[in-house]
Amino acid sequence: MGFAGAVIWDWAEFAIRWLHVITGIAWIGSSFYFIALDLGLHRDRNLASGADGEEWQVHGGGFYHIQKYLVAPANMPDHLVWFKWESYATWLTGFALLAVVYYVGAEFYLIDANVLDLSPWQAIALSVASLAFGWVAYNTLCRLFVDADQTVLMVALFGVLVAMALFYTSVFSGRAALLHLGAFTATIMSANVFMIIIPNQKIVVADLIAGRKPDAKYGKIAKQRSLHNNYLTLPVIFLMLSNHYPLAFGTQHTWAIASLVFLMGVTIRHFFNTMHARKGMVWWTWGATTVIFLMIVWLSSSGPRVTPEEAAMGPGARFAAADGFEQVTEIVATRCAMCHAAEPGWAGLYWAPKGVHLETPAQVAEHARAIYAQSAISHAMPPANLSAMQDTERAAIAAWYQAAIGG
Repeated sequence: MGFAGAVIWDWAEFAIRWLHVITGIAWIGSSFYFIALDLGLHRDRNLASGADGEEWQVHGGGFYHIQKYLVAPANMPDHLVWFKWESYATWLTGFALLAVVYYVGAEFYLIDANVLDLSPWQAIALSVASLAFGWVAYNTLCRLFVDADQTVLMVALFGVLVAMALFYTSVFSGRAALLHLGAFTATIMSANVFMIIIPNQKIVVADLIAGRKPDAKYGKIAKQRSLHNNYLTLPVIFLMLSNHYPLAFGTQHTWAIASLVFLMGVTIRHFFNTMHARKGMVWWTWGATTVIFLMIVWLSSSGPRVTPEEAAMGPGARFAAADGFEQVTEIVATRCAMCHAAEPGWAGLYWAPKGVHLETPAQVAEHARAIYAQSAISHAMPPANLSAMQDTERAAIAAWYQAAIGG
């Protein structure tokens, strides 16, 4: 691929990512709105329409009167709005992005030979198969527990997610592991809409058109899946953003961090769901969320925290003067500078990732914090350890950085 091709490819990736974000916002927004609406309906009123509940809302200078029927209205309305394409488009653009970044760039982002030495086609096959397995496993559990205590089902599902976190971190790079756990969850959510929620609603509509009374079980099942989607949304967002933060994906505790993220999603959503249902403000959920987040921070840190003085300090003399700087510049020149250069030496790479250049001692000192975070306290860089950075070299970078900040 020439320079022009690389530019076009990069902008194609950007366009897909942009579409994914737009459709994701639309899906998440409608999902959150309808869950809040359903929980907040007034169901203590004897409505002449026979509806199960109603709500008056004000927005954009107008008033809205909303009613919900437990099964369906007596007559089919002339115009029915379906909320489904937001979900479908989010998954399709997300899978396209997964293919463009992680399948095409498998050697960079998907495979880590230190975790498992896979060929690109093996890694891609594992990726696709795992997404399909996720839906089969989840759907089977839901069918088994449809009439059981839903808390039991949620615990079982959490067990599946923890197992998948362990699986992904044992076969892929840390970056790809968290991204795939997000894709695994998002596939379940979108399949809920495509395979269960919309088909069940279509059955109800068909019964109404035919003059039959719809079975309430279809609505019950659809509501169960919609509630699951509601609780899974926030963890998916975290996991999709995690590839920008090496302390989330590049440590030995990546699977545990991912598992705790799902618990944070539950505590945060429980607060809002309880509030929308007018059952009070359960403030303890924010305390629990804070504790879980601090556990994640602790798990991610194998080195000293950065002091306020170090964070405020500009690039320069302190790092350049620290013991071990000469050795670190040699390590960076050998393991990092082939990509982080004005003219990268890696085939197919036409500009330095994130515009970071590490060709001179001054540049190494300037990016000391990033070098330490990405290659010493995490193994995020080099990606998939393509330049074979040794553990002794990572230790040398850590010792240099700690010496510079007085750690």
